[in-house]
Amino acid sequence: MDRAIAAASRVRMATSPRPWVGAIIEPGGYSGATDGQTGPHAEVVALRAAGRRARGATVYSTLEPCSHVGRTGPCADALIEAGVARVVVAIADPDPLVAGQGIDRLRAAGIVVDVGVRADRVRRQLAPYLKHRTTGRPYVVLKLAATIDGGTAAPDGTSQWITGPEARADAHRLRAESDAILVGAGTVRADDPSLTVRDLAPELVDLPRKGDPLRVVLGTAPADARIQPALEVHGDLGEVLDHLGSLDVLQLMIEGGAAAAASFHRAGLVDRYVIYLAPALFGGEDAKGLFSGGGAPTIDDLWRGRITLVESLGSDLRIELEPATAPLTGDRG
Repeated sequence: MDRAIAAASRVRMATSPRPWVGAIIEPGGYSGATDGQTGPHAEVVALRAAGRRARGATVYSTLEPCSHVGRTGPCADALIEAGVARVVVAIADPDPLVAGQGIDRLRAAGIVVDVGVRADRVRRQLAPYLKHRTTGRPYVVLKLAATIDGGTAAPDGTSQWITGPEARADAHRLRAESDAILVGAGTVRADDPSLTVRDLAPELVDLPRKGDPLRVVLGTAPADARIQPALEVHGDLGEVLDHLGSLDVLQLMIEGGAAAAASFHRAGLVDRYVIYLAPALFGGEDAKGLFSGGGAPTIDDLWRGRITLVESLGSDLRIELEPATAPLTGDRG
């Protein structure tokens, strides 16, 4: 299953709004992963690699094999026709078109099915897909970058570059994994960002990926801004997420600025915080902070989450936080 998870990670930037799934057939170690946005599913790719050697074999899949006809035929039927003896599944698929039916079909055909191997790792790996299929809303990632003392920009507004090239490349990986990137209209006017995927780390450059994410502006952007064409959204943030979910946005990355970050944070709509900390200090109280507006009025009102990851990226630190109410999951897949 660990190898299936690794196979899925290699197509993470390429398959959405389909889930990024990996499969391994043993004996033989035949590997498969979801083939982009329209190609065969992971199980079928692995079956094609194994050929007749799939008969009597065990298939490890990170997600329940599908049981319906979509862009491709049912994977459960392909496994049955191939004559596999056992299927090991990390998690069931919550999509109403699957929802246990694939597992039931395999068992009805006499195939042994085990569910739950490395389930925590796969739930984390597929968190955006799982949230979208269960709520209709995208998984919201808030990306922030600051000095150790919490500054994001100097008093004169200058902010580039706080973090080093490794952290910036990692942020572009987050962009590539996301279906949409949202910024506030004030950030568009101040920084005129393009919000494209450009600076991926060398080991990611040759991996398959879809095009640049949908660019979303909270408010109205100038007609000549580099972010154009962009989707401009207004009003209730929950309704904004509902709308983006209806557009098959599985992961929404919020990239700036402090007002947009504060709005989603205070509304309790952020699923994961990704904070890059640079070994730098503004050394005063007049630098611009991560969030705009007033904060917690007393210590009892602090927002408290849990740290799920700390890693070094060059000279910087990447810290991931989740709300304390989020279900516990395993390490990053």
